[in-house]
Amino acid sequence: MRIEIWFDFICPYCYLGERKLELALDKFEHRDEVTLIFKSFELNMASEATKGKDINQIISDKYGVSYAQAKANNDGIAEAARQVGLDFHFELLKVGSTRLAHEIAHYAASQGKDQELIRRFFRGVFSEGIDIEDEDLLFKLSKELGLDLTEFMAHREKGVFSTKIQRDEDEAGKLVINSIPHFIIDGKYTVSGAQSPEYFLDALQKAYRK
Repeated sequence: MRIEIWFDFICPYCYLGERKLELALDKFEHRDEVTLIFKSFELNMASEATKGKDINQIISDKYGVSYAQAKANNDGIAEAARQVGLDFHFELLKVGSTRLAHEIAHYAASQGKDQELIRRFFRGVFSEGIDIEDEDLLFKLSKELGLDLTEFMAHREKGVFSTKIQRDEDEAGKLVINSIPHFIIDGKYTVSGAQSPEYFLDALQKAYRK
């Protein structure tokens, strides 16, 4: 069973959704038959419009809501995260280009370490306030997971990972995926958003029966 997951590293619902999917997989009796395939979907939050602003102000500006409403929404997401064992600190969140992080994730996938790396970067962004554009820091975290960045850089210089990212995003366009996280289970069932573990489990069971 294949589960394709379109996501971005600065998307709180993506981190939350990935966690809820894992909780569902913990109860899925065919867990050892499941392969997760992570696909890039850049939110492109690096711009002059977001520079120097906290996430509440960015959300307020983007969706035309008050700062208080944006903060209340983010507080709600943080509470939902706590309920599934995640620790969100929106006051530390730094938005930016996630291109390098996605490139490393594609390389990690070739080494069988993509889920481990993605979770580490998610934790860094939402719990520790790391700068997702900080090349030195991303490389440090990647090396801690045992990734050979000499090989990564050789492939990166050839544009291998940029091509993979573009392929993922082109596929999202063809599938009319407009929001993330977006999950496609075995090409049969679609789950959009950070649904409950029970919802995911039901979708997994239905897909498996098919």
